[in-house]
Amino acid sequence: MIRLHNMQTRPGSKHRVKRLGCGESSGHGKTSGKGHKGQKARSGGSLRLGFEGGQMPLIRRLPKRGFNNAAFHKNYSIVNLSDLSSFKEGTVVNEQLLRESKVIRGQGAGLKILGDGELKHALTIEADKISASAREKIEKAGGTVTMREKPVQGPRAEHKPAQAAEPADEASDAQPKAKASRKPAAKKKAPAKTAAKKKSTRKS
Repeated sequence: MIRLHNMQTRPGSKHRVKRLGCGESSGHGKTSGKGHKGQKARSGGSLRLGFEGGQMPLIRRLPKRGFNNAAFHKNYSIVNLSDLSSFKEGTVVNEQLLRESKVIRGQGAGLKILGDGELKHALTIEADKISASAREKIEKAGGTVTMREKPVQGPRAEHKPAQAAEPADEASDAQPKAKASRKPAAKKKAPAKTAAKKKSTRKS
């Protein structure tokens, strides 16, 4: 049995500190294992990862082929059903509530519910993604799941306010009709001009 008088540290957790700069005969006495001068011998002097002395690094010399989805990958804040069992029955659980209760932290692309654990009472859950097992357990407990609408990005957003712009479209449709009504009036004047030209030719 371990008592205060026979407690010991784990073997290998404590070792003798390497003593540097204690004379040339100590093994690490003169230059303290840093060699003779140079950038790496200075205090705070270090080289970044991949630096090759100024020449073109290997990572830039190798060809890049293929597609990498890392730049477009979305990291969701993961919450299991076992984390939701602490909320009272009938609570509306969303990302804002989970952040206030410190169930999730940090930045994420949204909230994702997974089915690890059991849920014994009904909850109203609002999430961006949910697994099939989690949805089944929530609905079995009498709860409901609503998926949050994703914000429309890019040129698709321009098509939405088309309904509000209907009066302007009607006005634009009315303008061509007015122009069409003027054109027949201009055509009626054309025969009068031709008659005047014929009279001038007869006089000559």
